[in-house]
Amino acid sequence: MIAFIARRLLQAIPVLFGVSVAVFLMLHLIPGDPAELIAGQQATAEDVQDVRRALGLDQPLTTQYFTFVGNALQGDFGESFRTHRPVLQEIGFRYGNTLLLGLTAIFIAVVAGTLSGIVSAVRRQAWPDHLTLAIAILAISTPGFFLGLLLILVFGVWFPLLPLAGFDSWQSLILPGVTLAATSAAVISRIMRASLLEALDYPFVRTARAKGLRESQVVWRHGVRNAIIPVVTVSGLQLGYLLGSAVVIETVFAWPGIGRLLVQSILARDFPVVQASVLIVACTFILVNLLTDLLYGLLDPRIATA
Repeated sequence: MIAFIARRLLQAIPVLFGVSVAVFLMLHLIPGDPAELIAGQQATAEDVQDVRRALGLDQPLTTQYFTFVGNALQGDFGESFRTHRPVLQEIGFRYGNTLLLGLTAIFIAVVAGTLSGIVSAVRRQAWPDHLTLAIAILAISTPGFFLGLLLILVFGVWFPLLPLAGFDSWQSLILPGVTLAATSAAVISRIMRASLLEALDYPFVRTARAKGLRESQVVWRHGVRNAIIPVVTVSGLQLGYLLGSAVVIETVFAWPGIGRLLVQSILARDFPVVQASVLIVACTFILVNLLTDLLYGLLDPRIATA
């Protein structure tokens, strides 16, 4: 187990290196000069150059990159160009809010997707199966920002039952959580359906039926238990997807998370905050995949030795 974890962590090093290079180059290649934004419209060319020199943007790109990497390895991501506060302090609670939103969304997605997938498989070709398929297609094909605006219109304007934006109480989690979970719930539902249908055709399941076990026992004890492993894998991947998709949802619901901070920082050309935010999200995705693989191994011991 320790060797497996060490191997996966070593494999993460080139991934993080590639992510850091990609985000660094993209930030420096897009139009816009952060020194001009910080200096202001009334600044002279000399003022802009002074700001650029103070930020270290006058140095070659290779020097800027290796300086960033060297400081990041020591836990120092620099200061924000906008607020002049430490980057980790800027990200701080925002990352926790995004993680809370992502965990809420994956909980909703796993519960709704798993239960609907089970119902769909058990009632195959009946109206619950057709209804689940229609809802899944609708959820997958609807953009997150449109679904979010629709939920705001229905539950915030027509029927003012839930908060529209911000994070004031646990109720503020419902609308963005459901919006973020919709696509993942549809994916998990279809995976669960296919996996359970395959599991219910196994010989030992037919043997269990022949012994006279109740259908509910056959489904839950033999079918779902063997069909849940692919769902665990997909759920882990979906959590990473949700953290990435939170950028749009947090903007729609004014959620004080790292996704919204990332959008604001890109518009302001706040390079240190953008670079640190992307790296932290990448590290989270890698950690989630590692935990998923470990859970996969617990569910199926044969995989732990692979």
